[in-house]
Amino acid sequence: MAKTKKSEGKTPVKNHFVFSKDNYTWMLIGLAVIVLGFVLMYGKEDIYDFRKTTLAPIVVLSGFMIEIYAIMKKPKAQ
Repeated sequence: MAKTKKSEGKTPVKNHFVFSKDNYTWMLIGLAVIVLGFVLMYGKEDIYDFRKTTLAPIVVLSGFMIEIYAIMKKPKAQ
């Protein structure tokens, strides 16, 4: 039979997530902005339109910036 060690004087370890609910909310917002940017790029007419060449890439890049913010944001102290 194998012997098991008893934890003497140790407090139980709390498992916690790396990201908080706020981080996940920002990640979903960033994902929605990225999808919106790709929807703005979609279409077969007039490939050199302002919406496709300028506006949509700016929207996609801003979505990625929101994602970076969501990852780097520290959770609030409890």
